Amino acid sequence: MSSRRPRSPAISGFVLFLACNRGAPPQPPSDVAAPAPDVAGRTAAPAVVSDGPPRLFRNARIMTAAGDIFERADLLVVGGRISAVGPGLTAPDGAVVVDAAGKTITPGIIDTHSHIGVYAAPGLNGHSDGNEASAPNTAYARAEDGYWPQDPQIDRARAGGVTTAQILPGSANLIGGRSVTVRFLPDARSVGDVKFPGAPYGLKMACGENPKRVYGDKAGPKTRMGNIAGFRDAFQKAKEYERTWSKYHKDHADWEKNKDKPGSASRPSGPAGAGKDGQPGKPPDEPQPPARDFGLETLGLVLKGEILVHNHCYRADEMSQMLDLAATYGFKIRSFHHAVEAYKIADRLAAADTAASIWADWWGFKAEAFDGILENAALLHAAGGRSIIHSDSPTGIQRLNHEAAKAMHAGRRIGIDISDNDALRWLTANPAWALGIDHEVGTLTPGKRADLVVWSGDPFSVYTRAEQVYIDGEPVFVRGSHEPGTDFELGYNPGAAPPAPVQPVPSNLSAAH
Repeated sequence: MSSRRPRSPAISGFVLFLACNRGAPPQPPSDVAAPAPDVAGRTAAPAVVSDGPPRLFRNARIMTAAGDIFERADLLVVGGRISAVGPGLTAPDGAVVVDAAGKTITPGIIDTHSHIGVYAAPGLNGHSDGNEASAPNTAYARAEDGYWPQDPQIDRARAGGVTTAQILPGSANLIGGRSVTVRFLPDARSVGDVKFPGAPYGLKMACGENPKRVYGDKAGPKTRMGNIAGFRDAFQKAKEYERTWSKYHKDHADWEKNKDKPGSASRPSGPAGAGKDGQPGKPPDEPQPPARDFGLETLGLVLKGEILVHNHCYRADEMSQMLDLAATYGFKIRSFHHAVEAYKIADRLAAADTAASIWADWWGFKAEAFDGILENAALLHAAGGRSIIHSDSPTGIQRLNHEAAKAMHAGRRIGIDISDNDALRWLTANPAWALGIDHEVGTLTPGKRADLVVWSGDPFSVYTRAEQVYIDGEPVFVRGSHEPGTDFELGYNPGAAPPAPVQPVPSNLSAAH
């Protein structure tokens, strides 16, 4: 019999969470100033990100993803950030000491491509919030407005060692809208509780088959020609929108200088500052701002480099075209997603400093995904590019360490020297760079947030599982202690006796009953 206390379906884990007086958002320590907004309207991360006790992980194999692999060393966390890595560290007063002998510690895994929370489980139409498929260009849409932080798939991803993910709109549209980078913290009640502090927004774009399939029988685009024309039109309008606002800001600055002066340029005056009728000239009228357009505003921030472009694109020729289009309008593509033909233009991607977020061995399910190879990530890496292993799957996200292992060994089989550190960076440092958060996470470097995973063994072994997962140095998953926490799994109890067999229906009862 389960030892878990039964609870009414009407009383969810979140109601219990509130009942335990844990509902208030976590507050920074009193000695940390409130983070100030930066120019993009985001918030800067404070130096101290946790007021929990220091933690010292002892005697682990530590893979830093920054080049160093310590076969037996310690890792110290203070204030939610990594304080030191190396052998023989001393535990500060009050520290929690974690015996990690025989274990491996890595940075937390970062997934650049997930729809968890906007395509939540169970897969009901009512949970389908990833594609605003109402027009080819929905740059005004934002994934954060459809994100459900109670999606039970988040628990599963966290148990796979994933601490951070980019949540993207789907790929039905040429421009699907803004992505949001979230942390897989437990007990979140809104997207504001889990947004990565200071992370820039992304822009989801999609070329190829999807937009022309979705809109081909509507107003278009119907062809790849129409796709590129749609992108060109959108960014041209964004440039003109930005030009209109630049003129307004200039005119307003001039008005501020002249508003108290009689007889301005807009109100010419006669001799000695008098108006045409001999009276003092009137001050100029204050310029009125243009109408605000949230879609064009988003694209304008792309042109300024404040929003990072993530482009769903499979074929080498289309990726090349998109690089050319981006150069024409003066922006960068941060990462091509799926990119099964990245190996064909690995040199171009490296030269453009554009990453490729790819699968290890998933292709062939439609025409544009036909020409994939196992060595894709390794060949891009060998050319000096940034390889990233992503999931685009609520099940694949649970085993990204194994996906990276497959891609690593495929490269080694053809003679490419892929080190364990290189392959780990495909899951941590490179995706952190692609999301614009590499100054905070991605490597076990002193000063960075203590987002880390304690693995049962080599993370590239099929026998290894994540045993402990930490965000900001605080445990968010401990295998064997953190039972599944969603109402979909209330009856789950791995130690319970098997249920009694179902008794057959007596033969004397009518089948109609």
